[in-house]
Amino acid sequence: MKKKLILESGEVFHGEGFGTELETAGEVVFNTGMTGYQELISDPSYCGQIVCMTYPLIGNYGINRDDYESIEPAIKGLIVKEVCDLPSNFRTQITLDELFKKKNLSGISGIDTRRLTRILRNSGVVKGKIVNADADENAVVAELKGTTFPTNQVETVSTKTSYANPGRGLKVVLVDFGSKLGIIRELSQRNCDITVVSHNTTAEEILLMDPDGIMLSNGPGDPEDNQQALEMIRGLLGKVPIFGICLGHQLIGLACGAKTFKLKFGHRGGNHPVLDLEKNKVAITSQNHGYAVDQESLKGTDLIETHIALNDRTNEGLKHKIHPCFSVQYHPEASPGPEDANYLFDDFITLMEDFKK
Repeated sequence: MKKKLILESGEVFHGEGFGTELETAGEVVFNTGMTGYQELISDPSYCGQIVCMTYPLIGNYGINRDDYESIEPAIKGLIVKEVCDLPSNFRTQITLDELFKKKNLSGISGIDTRRLTRILRNSGVVKGKIVNADADENAVVAELKGTTFPTNQVETVSTKTSYANPGRGLKVVLVDFGSKLGIIRELSQRNCDITVVSHNTTAEEILLMDPDGIMLSNGPGDPEDNQQALEMIRGLLGKVPIFGICLGHQLIGLACGAKTFKLKFGHRGGNHPVLDLEKNKVAITSQNHGYAVDQESLKGTDLIETHIALNDRTNEGLKHKIHPCFSVQYHPEASPGPEDANYLFDDFITLMEDFKK
């Protein structure tokens, strides 16, 4: 089926549709990963976004039961140069097209993804819509310009009820802002007794669980849209160790008086170098974020910058001067991506053990 991608800036890309025939609109972003499309599709942090893959062939190893990062995808759509209909991998169960049909998702292939990526790099992320080939282009552009997307992405993807992932080790409360299953996996491998709670859980409710530590997960959207979470974090600081990832990192920054800003085109991919300023070591990291903590705004706060991105020198890590609290902007659970930063979960275990002593 013929489809086209229309951007609010007026550019039109013609291609072939896959998945469902539904039209879909969202914020168009790009990801530089060569693999990991299944984890990307099921990453709740992509809620409301249409993702363009810069690697030209997507779907070549199919879809399997093991690599999901959530049960239900929150992504709005996928843009690829070529979609593979005959995957070759011993774990393959269904194709990418079949997954999109089952999950009622729309994709488009056969377009110039390099040109689209250059547009996004030069102009910044834009609103876009995957539509049928006969759609009125001027009408779609006008619709996109007049569209304001929802700001409740965290509420959309967060768990509605608390649940347990039992273990015999340290008790960790994972606040789900759109958590990837990789975070639960890493904590479970360290024998943690995990309780996952909703994004709007209060500090008082969390402290009643008597946790040894708090994990603030990744998640979608603008961190400033989560004011209730800031009050929760302030109520926990100093009372229990805290580790924040991605959105959790940004929320720690805001809760401690720093500011955040929207990046021009974000960091999305599994090949981003980050410098650990304390250890003077570089890690290749998996990233997916459109906002960052403003480094200038850290002045006058009790936060110390611990990591920076080597591509654009933006902030990638923080720790509190007084309280047991640290965070990183990237994904140490690396799903998908390199495992260079996996040690941060061990650091969190050590922080909790030392705090108990």
